[in-house]
Amino acid sequence: MSLDKRNVILVTDGDRVAKRAVEVAASNIGARCISCSAGNPTTLSGEKIVELIKKAPKDPVVVMLDDRGFNGMGRGETAMAAIAKHPDIRVLGVLAVASNTENACGCEVDASVSNRGILIKGAVDKLGRPKDDLLQGDTVEIIDELNLSTVIGIGDIGKMDGADEVERGAPVTTKALKTIIEKCGYEKWDELT
Repeated sequence: MSLDKRNVILVTDGDRVAKRAVEVAASNIGARCISCSAGNPTTLSGEKIVELIKKAPKDPVVVMLDDRGFNGMGRGETAMAAIAKHPDIRVLGVLAVASNTENACGCEVDASVSNRGILIKGAVDKLGRPKDDLLQGDTVEIIDELNLSTVIGIGDIGKMDGADEVERGAPVTTKALKTIIEKCGYEKWDELT
């Protein structure tokens, strides 16, 4: 076991559009994105993703996890649990992505980034609009159980009616990743390395 834990940000989305947006946003904050963790649903096991995290040249490492609409413990959540519980991994936070999945339990969030790029209390919906109850999504149901340090809600990554398009630099996703870094107590990631 390594004495130095790797610093990881989890993202609960992995479709083609989300992948491109997360790659751009991770680059914007100076993070390393494990692009092959994307998939709809997640195809890699948590153990395999941990291996890839350990090989990443720098921290933080951003990984994507997706259940493809499956209610309950799907492939993305199974991988998320394995990553979060691994002794060599420090989960800095998770971007909990809202979706229209019916009958999902949802999760509590510490805050959310709206489709206008504003940090708000409470959850958002798939379009990034504020809402009153839990954040609903297909890969977020295990988040409360894992007791992760920082949970930031976000709408559908790379979309939100154009507010988070890659061509615009994925500004909402970038803001959400920056928020996790700041909630760790750092103004910018360079202070951690």
